[in-house]
Amino acid sequence: MTPQPQGWRKSSRSQQQTACVEVGSTGGGAAVRDTKDRAAGYFTTTGTQWSAFIGAVKAGRFHG
Repeated sequence: MTPQPQGWRKSSRSQQQTACVEVGSTGGGAAVRDTKDRAAGYFTTTGTQWSAFIGAVKAGRFHG
């Protein structure tokens, strides 16, 4: 079972935006939730999955 996420945070780049997500630590990975609808729950990733996602974002793989 995945531990409850802790330390939820939102990117400093999205402070003025309304469509944001928050990331929390699960010990060995990360959890992600919608800032506007926290009650809807969250999804979790492993540390390896999270690192791959962050690497892809930094490499610009999600630009349309």
